[in-house]
Amino acid sequence: MSPEQPTGQPAAQVLVPVLAVVGVGLIGGSFAAALRRAGQAGRVLGVGRNPASLADAQAMGLIDEIVTPQEAAARADLIMLATPVGSLGPMLVSMRDHLQAHTILTDAGSTKAEVVAAASQALGDRLAAFVPGHPIAGAERTGPQAADATLYAGRTVILTPLAQNPPQAVQTVRAAWQACGAEVLDMEAAEHDRVLASISHVPHFLSAAYMAQVAEAADAPLRLALAGSGFRDFTRIAAGSPEMWRDIFLSNRAAMQTELSALRAVLDRCEAALAAEDGEALQQWLQRAALARRGWRKEAS
Repeated sequence: MSPEQPTGQPAAQVLVPVLAVVGVGLIGGSFAAALRRAGQAGRVLGVGRNPASLADAQAMGLIDEIVTPQEAAARADLIMLATPVGSLGPMLVSMRDHLQAHTILTDAGSTKAEVVAAASQALGDRLAAFVPGHPIAGAERTGPQAADATLYAGRTVILTPLAQNPPQAVQTVRAAWQACGAEVLDMEAAEHDRVLASISHVPHFLSAAYMAQVAEAADAPLRLALAGSGFRDFTRIAAGSPEMWRDIFLSNRAAMQTELSALRAVLDRCEAALAAEDGEALQQWLQRAALARRGWRKEAS
């Protein structure tokens, strides 16, 4: 256990005596806030590139102290890497030689195979300390102000443990997410990336592409002035972090291309039915989609 355990709070009662969060925004800030609320985090260290955001996080009580990556590695019991997946490798390189023997690292990246490859290259023989994870939760808001201690309550978190991980390291990460109120599932990294390409990455890609098409139209101001709830719901996720989603798309590009190809085939069939004025075919397609969506809503409720 860390020597920085707060006075008066027995170490046995705190899962993470010293937590470090790299990227104290919606995901990382909510993780810290949820663990604090559950009484499972002692001191919280914040790491990031934006001094103003870190100062805000400290003023809000999300973190207790602003530190460098090296200081976080030398002091933390658990490090949450809540950064764009493209920056995870360089961050791990900066931490590697300063990690304590017992320190556990985990991440919240939306892709896993490329993240594992980057972690392997960055950490070398310290890879066993890294337990990959991905919370299926989020919002279009960014920054420390978006942090929400209830964000993970009832949500799913996927872990893709490595063969090198000690069972206790995996259990610590699992317990941390459970303390946040999440349900934790284990998957293989490749399966995770294939499934998430379909249900998370492609929807964001399509929402952003559609929003860009509307914004670039000559009469964009009129379209946006008349847009209603359907437009709002479909484009909401397009407001997410461009840097984060750029890295996700590039990191999971193979699985996304497979899904986009399958989607393009469906669009081609539907466009052909529209061009042929085939109302029956269009209705059958809409009916299948409506039934699938209604069935999902019942299962998810």
